[in-house]
Amino acid sequence: MQIAVFYGSYRRDRNGIAYAQYLARSFAEGGDSVDLVDAQEVDLPMLDRMYKEYPAGEAPESMEKVASVIRNADGFVFVAGEYNWGVQPGLKNLTDHFLEEWFWRPAAIASYSAGPFAGVRSMMHWRAILGEMGMVVTSMPLALGGVHKAFDETGAPTGSDGDRLARNFPKFADDLRWWAEAAKAQRSRKDPPY
Repeated sequence: MQIAVFYGSYRRDRNGIAYAQYLARSFAEGGDSVDLVDAQEVDLPMLDRMYKEYPAGEAPESMEKVASVIRNADGFVFVAGEYNWGVQPGLKNLTDHFLEEWFWRPAAIASYSAGPFAGVRSMMHWRAILGEMGMVVTSMPLALGGVHKAFDETGAPTGSDGDRLARNFPKFADDLRWWAEAAKAQRSRKDPPY
């Protein structure tokens, strides 16, 4: 499967980037092709014009690259940090630049925070947002508490939070792959209804 992992923190000390890199690496080790899209690297401005609002070929290059990643993906992973019981503004801004490009494919949510709630309050917001963006959201989230201590200097999971992550990742990945395969097969048989 072609999996696109989206990460959205702009903070100077970004603990979640290790999580995003771990997820991308783990999907790749499982045989998937993976694109990691980092909102900070893409650096789109606050939403003014959506991708679809540009005449063909006139969208900024960084936006065009992200649109291509989205269109080519069979499934998505949203690495969702929790900010004040809500969503990261960087990830939300990145996703809002697109709409129809997301349709008819599944999304999985990998939430995180430094605390014990592991970003689940953000995950709950993202479930509604992604559904509105035309995606089926898988039922198996992956929640990581203690993100700041869950990876060693090589990016490998460590400690009790890292161990829990390593144990739960296979089921999370299999759930997304199942839905991605099902959606891909259906799209090959029949055009979406709109």
